[in-house]
Amino acid sequence: MRLSSMAKFSLTLLSAAISYAAVASTASPPSSSEDFYNLSLAELGQIQISIATGNSISLDRAPAVATVITASEIQAMGARNLNEILETVPGLHVSLSSLSRLDSVYSIRGIHTGFNPQVLLMMNGVPVQSSLQGGRPSLLRVPTTGIERIEIIRGPGSAVYGADAYAGVINVITKDASSIDSTRMGGGVGSFGGRDVWLTTATELHNWNASLSLSYQESNGDNNRMVTTDIQSTLDRVFGTNASLAPGALSTRYQILDTHLALTRERTQINMWSWVSNDAGIGAGGAQALDFNGNDESNLFLIDGTHHFDNADGEWDNSVRLSYLYYDLQTRFSLFPEGAVIPIGGDGNVNAVDPVGIVSFPDGLIGQPGQESADTQIDMISIYSGWESHRLRIAAGSKHQTLEAREYKNFGPGVIDGSIPVISGNVTDVSNTDYVFLAKSSRTIGYLSLQDEWQITSALELTTGVRYDDYSDFGGTTNPRIALVWSGTEQLTTKLLYGSAFRAPSFMEQGSKNNPVLLGNPDLDPEKINTLELSFNYLVTPDLQTSLTLFNYEARDMIEFVSESVVNIKTAQNVRDQDGEGFELEFNWKPKPSLHFSGSYSYQDGRDVATNRPVADAPGQQIKMNMNWEFAPSWTANGQLIVIADRERREGDLRPAIDDYALLDFAIKRENIFPQLDAALVFKNLADADAREPSSGEIADDYPLESRSVWLQLSYQFD
Repeated sequence: MRLSSMAKFSLTLLSAAISYAAVASTASPPSSSEDFYNLSLAELGQIQISIATGNSISLDRAPAVATVITASEIQAMGARNLNEILETVPGLHVSLSSLSRLDSVYSIRGIHTGFNPQVLLMMNGVPVQSSLQGGRPSLLRVPTTGIERIEIIRGPGSAVYGADAYAGVINVITKDASSIDSTRMGGGVGSFGGRDVWLTTATELHNWNASLSLSYQESNGDNNRMVTTDIQSTLDRVFGTNASLAPGALSTRYQILDTHLALTRERTQINMWSWVSNDAGIGAGGAQALDFNGNDESNLFLIDGTHHFDNADGEWDNSVRLSYLYYDLQTRFSLFPEGAVIPIGGDGNVNAVDPVGIVSFPDGLIGQPGQESADTQIDMISIYSGWESHRLRIAAGSKHQTLEAREYKNFGPGVIDGSIPVISGNVTDVSNTDYVFLAKSSRTIGYLSLQDEWQITSALELTTGVRYDDYSDFGGTTNPRIALVWSGTEQLTTKLLYGSAFRAPSFMEQGSKNNPVLLGNPDLDPEKINTLELSFNYLVTPDLQTSLTLFNYEARDMIEFVSESVVNIKTAQNVRDQDGEGFELEFNWKPKPSLHFSGSYSYQDGRDVATNRPVADAPGQQIKMNMNWEFAPSWTANGQLIVIADRERREGDLRPAIDDYALLDFAIKRENIFPQLDAALVFKNLADADAREPSSGEIADDYPLESRSVWLQLSYQFD
């Protein structure tokens, strides 16, 4: 285990804070308020969440290791997007993918993969996943304007939510009319050409309560995120060319329009979400060759409606939910830049092992893949509470997924065969041919789940549940859970949790074709995981709360692309097993109503069963600390320290060890700087640390994170 001096210092600081807090909690208790920072620690434990069971339950008695982040916390920290919020969660690290455009990887407890399909993201309880790769939609960056709160569980959730609730579940709950008390608008400007404009408002419309949250964000990207070499640098050395764009900056620009509309009445709620991403930079490039002109264009639309039927006897709560998720993505890659010379095989793909010819691409090797997908789902849920000590939840539903790929390129099967020495930049449409990268795909999923919450005594509650999912393409899977929650005293709550979860193969893993490196496998089985957790939550004093969670898991049949008979072609296979264990230590301390400290230390040891090597790239240790201080009337300061440490290279990667890093963020806010006008100044990476996330070997010096930035944010409240 390796720790930098900064990480060791921060761990010492965390331990000292906990020790000091235990003897310094004599201040008067804070007053109760809907504002998170004005709630007492006991009141925080009574915050209601639904992610743990699908039913509303208090946080301290929830049968899961759960975290809730409220709108007031988000506002205090100055977070502009979902990733900045999630990075503050104990045991969850937002990393960067080396497989997919520097996409976000939500690394939880050592479950760390390039497409990251093992973490389920939901919007108001509806899954938001890409059926192509299994993870989230490409370069998904969700602004915070429309978020009311976020509920997160670390650990399995398939017994309630089905596929992909494997390492964790994140539910983003958006604002409706009940959480918007006035019309507000605001904006901000900051580093890297960043600009934000947003609006939230609510009204009554023909017996419906309507709310609207609208946000536009754009940035030119941080030009200081420089890399010195890429894969084209290697080709230049081999073929004597000078095509590489390195040294150069990662392409991280973005333009996002995010819209949420909610309509509610007595027993019905309709949510509509539109997310449009225009001209998004593609990080280190599609093939790890810098690509400044390549971009993603995304259009996502989600609508869901829930209706609760009349419950005359008060014992049954019956509801039905319909949802429809549409996602259209068009990507434009210059996989290799202008002037590249590439070894090409007989199928027209890049082939360094057995090339037919060495081909020049004066306009670059160009690929333009796209997709159009749709998920249609119905859920029927019945909750029975007519028994004195039981609450029964029965759910059944069905989902239909479809995906149609399209592709334009100047290489590959049906386009070239390696015999022509020079290829222009004219692209060929192979969308409706056998040469497209994925055939039209679809699947139907049906499920049935049962859950019982049994209040054995006033201090002891047992939650048991099981869910069966049937997939039309690979069959069925059953996932149980059992949770025992014991509130032995008013101060101590103990949870013993067991859960099983699965991750379904993606369409790409099942059917990828015409690819120079990766081929699909229609015979894949789902990934499986079994997790055991023991959690203690102890209210030391009214002003100090601590918790400790121990976990152990066994992940089996994890899907990876591995070589078979042909050296340079890899096929998806259920080949990797992983075991993991660790713990998460958290504390909350409120020495006085205007001052709140929180922090966590997380340790995980995830290992490949066959080699006993640590899981590559996943942080073995994380330290997170937060301070929120109302230091004067209408003035608030928020500081955050995040330390990421102990990451290992992949087997065979001979580069130096991955450096640990520490990031310090700071925000200061002034309410009513003028009547009804609030202002905030937010600093990210205040110390300008050289923080990097692990890259593939083609980018030798890892992926630099953003340098120091500053944002000015203004918010105006209308009468």
